[in-house]
Amino acid sequence: MMSMHEFREMRRKNQALSLEECEAILYARSSGILAVAGDNDYPYTVPLSYIYHDGKIFFHSARTGHKLDAISRNDKVSFCVIDQDHVMPQEYTTYFRSIVVFGRVRVLEDEREKREVLEKLIAKYSPNYVQGGLQEVDKFFPHVCLIELAIERMTGKEAIELVRMRDEKES
Repeated sequence: MMSMHEFREMRRKNQALSLEECEAILYARSSGILAVAGDNDYPYTVPLSYIYHDGKIFFHSARTGHKLDAISRNDKVSFCVIDQDHVMPQEYTTYFRSIVVFGRVRVLEDEREKREVLEKLIAKYSPNYVQGGLQEVDKFFPHVCLIELAIERMTGKEAIELVRMRDEKES
């Protein structure tokens, strides 16, 4: 049995992405899927927007709901981001690239910390509307919940065909 901080190794190590490649995906993409331990032991997944900053993932939420109930019971989560998913019907496969993160979440309580994360969300998603975004922050600040995912393990994987293409370019 695995201990609290042990994670399963990737089977196909030759398809693994480097830490830098995983981080590049987190910076570049705008949505991912959060998985929590939901009601009645059913996994609960929810798509959400996020930012990646200082080695952590942040996302916003309503102050109540299934996601927050699950997090309050168990702070261990996983988060998946799909970078590429090209179906290749003639090859009966998919050229994919994705990452999976495991970690623990916490609700941010400090107002300065919350405002900083909201400003980074605005910078990522509405860079041409920062002033309006800051007004929205002021308007809805008391009702917004912000969550930090501290990463304990991050892995990335890509289709073997993409690995082969990269190897061919490098040789």
